[in-house]
Amino acid sequence: MLTVLYRDEHLIAINKPHGLLVHRSKIADDTDVFALQLLRDQIGQPVYPVHRLDRKTAGVLLFALNKETDISMQQQFMNKVVIKKYLAIVRGYTDPIGEIDYPLRKENGTLQDAFTAYTTLKQAELPVAFGNHPTSRYSLVEATPTTGRMHQLRKHFKHIFHPIIGDRTHGCNKQNKLFNDQWQMETMMLHASYLSFTHPLTGDIIEIEAPVQQEFNRVMNLMNW
Repeated sequence: MLTVLYRDEHLIAINKPHGLLVHRSKIADDTDVFALQLLRDQIGQPVYPVHRLDRKTAGVLLFALNKETDISMQQQFMNKVVIKKYLAIVRGYTDPIGEIDYPLRKENGTLQDAFTAYTTLKQAELPVAFGNHPTSRYSLVEATPTTGRMHQLRKHFKHIFHPIIGDRTHGCNKQNKLFNDQWQMETMMLHASYLSFTHPLTGDIIEIEAPVQQEFNRVMNLMNW
Protein backbone atom coordinates (compact mmCIF):
# COMPACT_ATOMS: atom_id res chain seq x y z
CA MET A 1 0.00 0.00 0.00
CA LEU A 2 1.46 3.35 -1.08
CA THR A 3 1.44 6.17 1.49
CA VAL A 4 -0.75 9.05 0.30
CA LEU A 5 0.53 12.46 1.39
CA TYR A 6 -2.09 14.66 -0.29
CA ARG A 7 -5.31 14.16 -2.23
CA ASP A 8 -8.14 16.23 -3.64
CA GLU A 9 -10.40 15.88 -6.70
CA HIS A 10 -7.59 16.81 -9.10
CA LEU A 11 -4.26 15.77 -7.56
CA ILE A 12 -2.73 13.04 -5.44
CA ALA A 13 0.78 12.76 -3.99
CA ILE A 14 2.51 9.70 -2.56
CA ASN A 15 5.70 9.03 -0.63
CA LYS A 16 7.47 6.85 -3.20
CA PRO A 17 9.73 4.18 -1.72
CA HIS A 18 13.35 3.78 -2.80
CA GLY A 19 13.67 1.36 -5.72
CA LEU A 20 10.18 1.82 -7.16
CA LEU A 21 9.92 2.88 -10.80
CA VAL A 22 7.40 5.62 -11.61
CA HIS A 23 6.15 3.87 -14.76
CA ARG A 24 7.13 1.26 -17.33
CA SER A 25 10.44 1.91 -19.05
CA LYS A 26 12.41 0.20 -21.80
CA ILE A 27 15.61 0.63 -19.78
CA ALA A 28 14.24 -1.30 -16.78
CA ASP A 29 12.79 -4.62 -17.84
CA ASP A 30 13.69 -6.36 -14.58
CA THR A 31 10.41 -5.53 -12.82
CA ASP A 32 6.70 -5.37 -13.41
CA VAL A 33 5.91 -3.23 -10.36
CA PHE A 34 5.44 0.52 -10.92
CA ALA A 35 4.13 3.44 -8.88
CA LEU A 36 1.64 4.45 -11.57
CA GLN A 37 -0.08 1.05 -11.72
CA LEU A 38 0.08 0.51 -7.95
CA LEU A 39 -1.55 3.86 -7.24
CA ARG A 40 -4.14 3.43 -10.00
CA ASP A 41 -5.18 0.09 -8.55
CA GLN A 42 -5.10 1.41 -4.98
CA ILE A 43 -7.52 4.30 -5.62
CA GLY A 44 -9.44 2.73 -8.50
CA GLN A 45 -8.99 5.45 -11.11
CA PRO A 46 -6.44 6.60 -13.72
CA VAL A 47 -3.47 8.67 -12.55
CA TYR A 48 -1.00 10.77 -14.54
CA PRO A 49 2.54 11.43 -13.24
CA VAL A 50 3.26 15.15 -13.65
CA HIS A 51 6.99 14.80 -12.88
CA ARG A 52 9.55 12.06 -12.33
CA LEU A 53 11.79 10.71 -9.61
CA ASP A 54 14.71 8.37 -10.20
CA ARG A 55 13.99 4.76 -9.38
CA LYS A 56 16.42 4.88 -6.44
CA THR A 57 15.12 8.23 -5.12
CA ALA A 58 12.31 8.22 -2.55
CA GLY A 59 9.86 10.95 -1.57
CA VAL A 60 7.10 13.21 -2.86
CA LEU A 61 5.72 12.04 -6.20
CA LEU A 62 2.77 13.99 -7.60
CA PHE A 63 0.07 12.63 -9.92
CA ALA A 64 -2.84 14.35 -11.64
CA LEU A 65 -6.25 12.69 -11.61
CA ASN A 66 -7.30 14.03 -14.99
CA LYS A 67 -5.56 15.05 -18.20
CA GLU A 68 -6.34 18.79 -17.89
CA THR A 69 -4.68 19.00 -14.47
CA ASP A 70 -1.76 16.93 -15.78
CA ILE A 71 -1.12 19.44 -18.59
CA SER A 72 -1.39 22.41 -16.22
CA MET A 73 0.98 20.92 -13.64
CA GLN A 74 3.54 19.86 -16.23
CA GLN A 75 3.54 23.47 -17.43
CA GLN A 76 4.38 24.66 -13.92
CA PHE A 77 7.32 22.27 -13.77
CA MET A 78 8.52 23.42 -17.22
CA ASN A 79 8.24 27.07 -16.13
CA LYS A 80 10.35 26.32 -13.02
CA VAL A 81 7.79 27.71 -10.60
CA VAL A 82 7.50 24.50 -8.56
CA ILE A 83 9.72 24.49 -5.47
CA LYS A 84 11.46 21.15 -4.88
CA LYS A 85 13.63 20.23 -1.90
CA TYR A 86 15.62 17.07 -1.35
CA LEU A 87 17.55 15.53 1.52
CA ALA A 88 20.81 13.77 0.69
CA ILE A 89 23.52 12.08 2.73
CA VAL A 90 26.87 12.66 1.07
CA ARG A 91 30.52 11.80 1.60
CA GLY A 92 32.66 14.33 3.42
CA TYR A 93 31.97 17.69 5.06
CA THR A 94 30.10 20.03 2.73
CA ASP A 95 30.25 23.84 3.04
CA PRO A 96 27.55 25.40 5.28
CA ILE A 97 25.81 26.70 2.14
CA GLY A 98 26.70 26.29 -1.50
CA GLU A 99 25.61 26.74 -5.10
CA ILE A 100 26.40 24.36 -7.93
CA ASP A 101 26.11 26.04 -11.32
CA TYR A 102 27.33 23.30 -13.62
CA PRO A 103 25.83 22.46 -17.05
CA LEU A 104 24.98 18.82 -17.67
CA ARG A 105 25.20 16.98 -20.96
CA LYS A 106 22.23 15.16 -22.47
CA GLU A 107 22.59 11.76 -24.14
CA ASN A 108 22.76 13.48 -27.55
CA GLY A 109 25.69 15.60 -26.35
CA THR A 110 23.78 18.86 -25.88
CA LEU A 111 24.74 20.87 -22.80
CA GLN A 112 21.92 22.11 -20.58
CA ASP A 113 22.18 24.66 -17.81
CA ALA A 114 21.74 23.14 -14.35
CA PHE A 115 21.65 24.89 -10.99
CA THR A 116 21.42 23.53 -7.45
CA ALA A 117 21.58 25.38 -4.13
CA TYR A 118 22.20 23.49 -0.91
CA THR A 119 22.40 23.95 2.83
CA THR A 120 24.28 21.65 5.20
CA LEU A 121 21.97 20.52 8.00
CA LYS A 122 24.16 18.10 9.95
CA GLN A 123 27.60 16.50 9.89
CA ALA A 124 29.02 13.34 11.42
CA GLU A 125 32.37 11.62 11.83
CA LEU A 126 32.27 7.86 12.33
CA PRO A 127 35.12 5.86 13.89
CA VAL A 128 35.41 3.73 10.76
CA ALA A 129 38.64 3.83 8.77
CA PHE A 130 38.33 4.65 5.09
CA GLY A 131 41.32 4.61 2.75
CA ASN A 132 44.13 6.58 4.35
CA HIS A 133 41.75 8.24 6.82
CA PRO A 134 41.21 6.85 10.34
CA THR A 135 37.57 8.02 10.32
CA SER A 136 34.74 8.59 7.86
CA ARG A 137 32.94 11.93 7.49
CA TYR A 138 29.44 12.58 6.17
CA SER A 139 26.98 15.45 5.71
CA LEU A 140 23.21 15.72 5.57
CA VAL A 141 22.27 18.40 3.04
CA GLU A 142 19.03 19.98 1.88
CA ALA A 143 19.28 20.59 -1.86
CA THR A 144 17.04 22.87 -3.91
CA PRO A 145 17.40 22.39 -7.67
CA THR A 146 15.95 25.14 -9.87
CA THR A 147 16.35 23.03 -13.00
CA GLY A 148 15.22 19.45 -13.47
CA ARG A 149 17.93 17.69 -15.42
CA MET A 150 18.30 13.92 -15.42
CA HIS A 151 20.26 12.77 -12.35
CA GLN A 152 21.00 16.44 -11.63
CA LEU A 153 21.61 16.18 -7.89
CA ARG A 154 23.58 12.98 -8.26
CA LYS A 155 25.85 14.53 -10.90
CA HIS A 156 26.15 17.88 -9.11
CA PHE A 157 27.26 16.42 -5.79
CA LYS A 158 29.72 14.20 -7.61
CA HIS A 159 31.04 17.34 -9.32
CA ILE A 160 31.87 19.00 -5.99
CA PHE A 161 33.46 15.75 -4.70
CA HIS A 162 30.67 14.97 -2.23
CA PRO A 163 28.91 12.04 -3.92
CA ILE A 164 25.62 10.75 -2.57
CA ILE A 165 25.93 7.57 -0.53
CA GLY A 166 24.54 4.54 -2.36
CA ASP A 167 24.68 6.12 -5.81
CA ARG A 168 26.26 3.37 -7.89
CA THR A 169 26.23 5.32 -11.17
CA HIS A 170 27.63 8.68 -10.07
CA GLY A 171 28.84 7.93 -6.55
CA CYS A 172 31.93 6.50 -4.89
CA ASN A 173 32.17 2.73 -5.35
CA LYS A 174 34.53 2.33 -2.39
CA GLN A 175 32.22 4.28 -0.12
CA ASN A 176 29.22 2.28 -1.31
CA LYS A 177 31.10 -0.95 -0.62
CA LEU A 178 31.89 0.30 2.88
CA PHE A 179 28.20 0.88 3.60
CA ASN A 180 27.27 -2.50 2.19
CA ASP A 181 29.98 -4.39 4.09
CA GLN A 182 29.68 -2.45 7.35
CA TRP A 183 25.93 -1.85 7.60
CA GLN A 184 24.31 -3.93 4.81
CA MET A 185 23.03 -0.72 3.21
CA GLU A 186 22.66 -0.40 -0.57
CA THR A 187 19.89 2.21 -0.73
CA MET A 188 20.74 5.54 -2.37
CA MET A 189 20.50 8.28 0.24
CA LEU A 190 18.40 10.76 -1.74
CA HIS A 191 14.88 11.75 -0.67
CA ALA A 192 12.45 14.24 -2.22
CA SER A 193 11.28 15.85 0.99
CA TYR A 194 9.19 18.84 -0.10
CA LEU A 195 7.09 20.09 -3.03
CA SER A 196 5.31 23.44 -3.31
CA PHE A 197 3.16 24.66 -6.21
CA THR A 198 0.08 26.67 -7.13
CA HIS A 199 -3.05 24.55 -7.35
CA PRO A 200 -4.15 24.75 -11.00
CA LEU A 201 -7.85 24.96 -10.11
CA THR A 202 -8.05 26.88 -6.84
CA GLY A 203 -4.94 29.06 -7.05
CA ASP A 204 -3.98 28.03 -3.51
CA ILE A 205 -0.34 27.38 -2.62
CA ILE A 206 -0.01 23.66 -1.90
CA GLU A 207 2.89 22.42 0.25
CA ILE A 208 3.57 18.70 0.55
CA GLU A 209 6.19 17.15 2.82
CA ALA A 210 7.34 13.52 2.88
CA PRO A 211 8.99 11.89 5.90
CA VAL A 212 12.11 9.89 5.09
CA GLN A 213 11.78 6.19 4.44
CA GLN A 214 13.00 3.49 6.84
CA GLU A 215 16.35 2.98 5.06
CA PHE A 216 17.17 6.69 5.08
CA ASN A 217 16.18 6.94 8.74
CA ARG A 218 18.43 4.01 9.59
CA VAL A 219 21.46 5.82 8.21
CA MET A 220 20.46 9.02 10.02
CA ASN A 221 20.34 7.04 13.27
CA LEU A 222 23.72 5.57 12.42
CA MET A 223 25.06 9.13 12.19
CA ASN A 224 23.36 10.08 15.51
CA TRP A 225 21.29 12.74 13.74
